[in-house]
Amino acid sequence: MKAEEARFVWVFVFFDLPVGTKTERRLASKFRMVLKDDGFLMLQFSVYARICRGDDGAAVHIRRVTHALPGKGSVRALQVTDRQYARMHLLLGSQGKNERVAPQQMVLL
Repeated sequence: MKAEEARFVWVFVFFDLPVGTKTERRLASKFRMVLKDDGFLMLQFSVYARICRGDDGAAVHIRRVTHALPGKGSVRALQVTDRQYARMHLLLGSQGKNERVAPQQMVLL
């Protein structure tokens, strides 16, 4: 595949993990660290996203997330094209100190 024909896709991971006990909190934290170590960026507290080169690259990262699943909770992965991702709107009420609209950036792989 030529560079100008490269197809980029985004993988979103949404999760709702139990955090009622110390062990559950530790497992949820470990899961988040696996996502961050694999190049996922936190969009919201339980929503992470990562850009990948093509469907094969996305499949690799979804497989890694699958291997890191905690025993309890709900985890979902969604794959969208870069073009679809670009149509996302960031809607903010009052802007928190951690929320800001990032400038448009080119991602180099």
